[in-house]
Amino acid sequence: MIVQIPDVLGADELAHFRQVLQAAPWVDGLVTAGHQGAAVKRNRQLPEDSPAARALGEHVLAALERHPLFISAALPARVYPPMFNRYEGGETFGTHVDNAVRLLPGGGGAQIRTDVSATLFLAEPESYDGGELLIEDTFGAHAVKLPAGHLVLYPSSSLHRVEPVTRGVRLASFLWVQSLVAEVTERALLFDLDTSIQRLAATGADEAARLQLTGVYHNLLRRWARP
Repeated sequence: MIVQIPDVLGADELAHFRQVLQAAPWVDGLVTAGHQGAAVKRNRQLPEDSPAARALGEHVLAALERHPLFISAALPARVYPPMFNRYEGGETFGTHVDNAVRLLPGGGGAQIRTDVSATLFLAEPESYDGGELLIEDTFGAHAVKLPAGHLVLYPSSSLHRVEPVTRGVRLASFLWVQSLVAEVTERALLFDLDTSIQRLAATGADEAARLQLTGVYHNLLRRWARP
């Protein structure tokens, strides 16, 4: 299930992000690459413990907590602190699948299972060439290059890659979600059901039917959720 989340950040927020990122210290993206990623990853990242990454990451999390479409699609139980990457001059990230489990920063050995991956675009698509996020599923590869401030969610089990950036700079934030519902097909059914319920509510249609569907939604979530 690939879901686009519009308007996570507004114009003023994006301007602030770009100002901070322009002055931030970037390091080789290999610092967070796993065994499979090291062979295909060529980009730069903000150090996870840098003040800029922490401050901007908290801003992203707060914005996502306020976005009902993100909550509906991801059903988040835990979220890995957002990270930030930069591609330019032909940099790319070849085909890979995200690690299934990651250690949360800060020590203590706490872990997060990566059910849902997310990319939040921070540069306008016309400002750079290339840089499409290609996500593979049973229907083929889907190219995603969204307006700045928009986010895409997709299963962390998907093969995906970032095409080479041949002009300009591609800036993005990325993160992982451990969902209350780990199984992607179950999560997709709940998302479709919740979307239908919201449409019924918006149109003032059959209230009894809406309430019945709401009951079905919560009973399924109660059955499938693993907090």
